[in-house]
Parts: sequence; C-alpha cells; structure tokens
Amino acid sequence: MIRILLVEPMNLLRGALAVTLSLEDDFEVVGDLGCLDEARTLSRAVPPDVAVVGGELLADDGLRAFHAEQPGCATLVLAGPDEPAQLSRALDLHAEGVVNTQARPAELAGNIRQLVRGERVIDPGLAVAVLAAPPNPLSPRELDVLSVVASGAPAPEVARELHLTHGTVRNYISAIIRKTGARNRLEAVRVAEGAGWLR
Repeated sequence: MIRILLVEPMNLLRGALAVTLSLEDDFEVVGDLGCLDEARTLSRAVPPDVAVVGGELLADDGLRAFHAEQPGCATLVLAGPDEPAQLSRALDLHAEGVVNTQARPAELAGNIRQLVRGERVIDPGLAVAVLAAPPNPLSPRELDVLSVVASGAPAPEVARELHLTHGTVRNYISAIIRKTGARNRLEAVRVAEGAGWLR
C-alpha cells in the first residue's frame, strides 16, 4: 500500500484529490493538510511514501525542512500551467516530481507510482515553459533588493535590511525597472516572479 500525504492550501482541490486518490486500490491517503508545518507533525506519526504538495507552498523553506525530516518520502509538486517558476523552485528544492495541475487523475496516479519506483517525473509542458522563459538580467544584489521589495517594504526599509544607503537602493530599483522593462517596482516584482527569478 502506497501511503500518500496531500499538502495543498486550496480546500476544494485538496478534498477532490483525497477522494480521487482514495479510489485507487494500492493507495492510502494518510492525511490531507493545508500547510507544510502540519505535514511535518503528521509525518512523524505516519511516515508517507509520497507527499503531493501544492506549488504555492514552495515560497518559503517548508519543503526543505520536510525533506530533512522525511528523507524517504518522495515529493510530487502540483504546479500551475502558467507557473514555470514553480517547476524551477521545485527542482531547486530537490522535489522528485512536478506535474501540471491540469493533469488527469489517472496520470497523477501513474506519476505517484513512478515516484515510488524511484523514477523522476517532470511535466513536459512545464519544462518547455521554463526553457522558453527569458534569461534573468538581474545581478544577485538586484535580486536581493527585489526580494525585499516584493515583501512590500518601502525603500528606506529595504536599505536598513540590506545595509545599504537609501540612494543605493533607489539606484538598484531604477536599474531593476529598466532591466525588466517594467513601469514601476510592483510590475518589476510581477515580471521577476512570473519568470521564476525570485526565490
């Protein structure tokens, strides 16, 4: 029996997945949760074979901590069709599989079985989208600045957090806007997130 843990913030999707996967004779859904912290707690009591994780949960280091505690559990990330950045992030976090949220239930079940056999699963459509994404024009320091800007911090707070002067931050933000072709810093954040440049 393959023990599956579902970790997905959208209740409706998570519930549908739990019902669908429970219909498979060789699957047992041992938990369906909305966040990775809860998943770590549950997994200590009932170690899963495969964790199916929503791509929205990859923004922080929760998956890295989950892997550290459950090294024998394979991770299958559900990535949106228009979110190639989620594939890049999942691979950075050493997920064994990434599938499109548009996959049919039979495909998802087959992908889970592939992971249990030790095979890697990467959705070809998402892989093509990553390859087609524009190259990152931003320097590592510009990415640092943009990451703090993405949290909603004003320029003076960005300067404090990164130990820069306010003028230097303004210069970085101007360069970021120019390099991304954005009209303002919020649009620059959207461009960078959409292309998968922000981690």
